[in-house]
Amino acid sequence: MRPTVAPMPATRLRRMRRTPALRALAQEVRLSTADLIWPVFVREGEGIREPVASMPGVDRLSVDLLVGEVERAAKLGIPAVCVFPYTDPVLRTETCEEAWNPDNIANRAIRAIKAAVPEVAVMTDIALDPYNANGHDGLVRDGVILNDETVECLVRMALAQAGAGADILGPSDMMDGRIGAIRQALEAQGHKDVAILSYAAKYASAFYGPFRDAVGASARLVGDKKTYQIDPANGDEAIRAVERDLAEGADAVMVKPGLPYLDICRRVKDTFGVPTFAYQVSGEYAMLRQAQLNGWIDAEKSTMESLICFKRAGCDGILTYFAPEAARLLNAGWR
Repeated sequence: MRPTVAPMPATRLRRMRRTPALRALAQEVRLSTADLIWPVFVREGEGIREPVASMPGVDRLSVDLLVGEVERAAKLGIPAVCVFPYTDPVLRTETCEEAWNPDNIANRAIRAIKAAVPEVAVMTDIALDPYNANGHDGLVRDGVILNDETVECLVRMALAQAGAGADILGPSDMMDGRIGAIRQALEAQGHKDVAILSYAAKYASAFYGPFRDAVGASARLVGDKKTYQIDPANGDEAIRAVERDLAEGADAVMVKPGLPYLDICRRVKDTFGVPTFAYQVSGEYAMLRQAQLNGWIDAEKSTMESLICFKRAGCDGILTYFAPEAARLLNAGWR
């Protein structure tokens, strides 16, 4: 039983809000640079910085420029980056074989980052949409997304990424059984220390649009992803999905999107007590950023408030495109 709060004047909640020092003492959760994972987009070429129109301030970078940005992120105290590829359209096929090419753009980026900044953890994305001619996360036959055949492809993709030096694999495809299959393959191939951060509770959300622009999947997507991503109306289903992925060998789990699903973050953390992450996805970023650029909301305050909300909801870490600027503010003593 929670203790009864004494009535006024014995209890004045404003006493601990009176000064910055008192508010700091009473603060329940704290955001640090160690909580941040920075999603980055890589593309072919050299010396290329290509803005993503629907994500102001976010660029697709060639590997050489990406390495420089990760070096700067490391100096800010950001412990991890997540690499997403923009694949040459010529290489996007219905069989998606480029996804497990050891020399694809994502795997080359992994090797380059680990060579230059070995202390930064490199996370990857495991899904077929950046390599798929029809923009789906899985193989498609007669309009149906194939589960088991896709899992076989994802295992190949995971092994290629682990071989390139990835520290964390992020299966984001939402196919049934893929965590168990990937974990077994990693163990069999000597990659026992590679972690799996499963996108266990990934919703069929409208907030992914700008990301699909960034990886070049928007124009290719045929239909929607409702047959494999979770219905936004469902909470219990997300808990079942998390439980299943943990049982199959996930080391940590992800809720995606973030801010619209803070209730799911809280339920996951309270139910399982495992490392719990959220992805502040492209649509969330784009809405905040556009409002900030238009002067409708304060940029620094809205950015940091949005990130603190994840910590309050129980998240251990946040994938966010705001990571570099949040780190700069934290390093400058923001409170």
